[in-house]
Amino acid sequence: MNVKIEKIETNVVKLEIVVDAKKFSEALKKSYNKNVKRYNIPGFRKGKAPMNIIKKYYGIEVLYEDAINFCCEDTYPKALDENNIKPVDYPEIDVVEIGEGKDFVYTAKVVVMPEVELGEYKGLEVKKVEYAASEEEVERQLKAMQQKNARVETKTEGKVEDGNIAVIDFKGYVDGIAFEGGEGQDYPLEIGSGTFIGDFEQQLIGAEVGEKKDVNVAFPENYGKEELNGKPALFEVTIKEIKVKELPELDDEFAKEVSEFDTLEELKTDIKSKIQESNDLRAKREYEEAVIEAVCNNVKVEIPEVMISKEIDNMIRDLEMRLKYQGLDLETYYAYTNNTEQKMRDFMKESAEKKVKTDLVIEEISKVEKIEASEEEIKERALEIAKQYGDKDLDKTADLIIKAQGHLIKTDVINEKTLKLLVESSKTIA
Repeated sequence: MNVKIEKIETNVVKLEIVVDAKKFSEALKKSYNKNVKRYNIPGFRKGKAPMNIIKKYYGIEVLYEDAINFCCEDTYPKALDENNIKPVDYPEIDVVEIGEGKDFVYTAKVVVMPEVELGEYKGLEVKKVEYAASEEEVERQLKAMQQKNARVETKTEGKVEDGNIAVIDFKGYVDGIAFEGGEGQDYPLEIGSGTFIGDFEQQLIGAEVGEKKDVNVAFPENYGKEELNGKPALFEVTIKEIKVKELPELDDEFAKEVSEFDTLEELKTDIKSKIQESNDLRAKREYEEAVIEAVCNNVKVEIPEVMISKEIDNMIRDLEMRLKYQGLDLETYYAYTNNTEQKMRDFMKESAEKKVKTDLVIEEISKVEKIEASEEEIKERALEIAKQYGDKDLDKTADLIIKAQGHLIKTDVINEKTLKLLVESSKTIA
């Protein structure tokens, strides 16, 4: 096999690969063995005709397609490996010369990994933002705990008030016609929660149990359903029950009931500590992102569109998986958010390009700095993953994880060590 390489444009190369005649003859024989059962020739049982007879009846060309595939599958990966070429897409194959008894010559045009020209990446000045846990955040969490532990009782007298839960039947109409999804029975609606559109909830204030009330609202222009966007709607509502929340007192007894602490002050201190821990993690991640952004700003690289497109594909798949866990699909999501796949791809493009560039830069720095992942580090990471499965035999599970995902784990470890290098060498400014 002989290979000639030509750079035809940025991040695109063309390989001319020559497969000697002997190898091509072997590929033709493999093609014959694969396809012989397809041919029915007089005087021979089906699938038993010799190769020379098939050539006589149909021509050698009927064996070319699979022979070409066999040759390309065998020689193209070797050509890439021997010449240290890293493709990012499938090649565009063109046959240059083909014939029985001749060398087989073909070209493979392919988009390759871009060259990354690093700038300064150590000692960069990066601003760090700190987030202090506030008393307001503590109070918000306490109130949320108070709401979660509230007792709900039926209101035997009186009317719907702000903060009450109105149990309602409702049916909605647009232009006098009931619309899909606009009907419900025994729906517990907390007044003031903002669950329903417009001032729907406020219009129920003052109503009594058993009362029927017409509620007039308008759907938002960007509601997500074309037939409802911006349309006025009438809802026929029946008040079936009124419930009221009784909030527990925020005192030491409350703390004992909802936590392992004996006093409210101890509970507040714990809440504040956890908020601060979360804020510190947020600040750490934002600083790491700022360091990476500063490093990437000093880098020159032309990213092939196909790499960005593939990253968008990954992002779409991730979105699809998250929606699946919520019982939704992409089409439903697009309908509710007034979106299309193309709009979503356009929206994701900037983030995808940033992600691809970051990955390329981290990889290049890890090479320059000769950062590696040891077998011990890979095993340690695999054990961490194994613990999440709750298996008793962690070593066995970790070994299976390494066998299936060893390359990904190795990349993650290297990337984390590279990021740590960049962060530790950076200079923090206020």
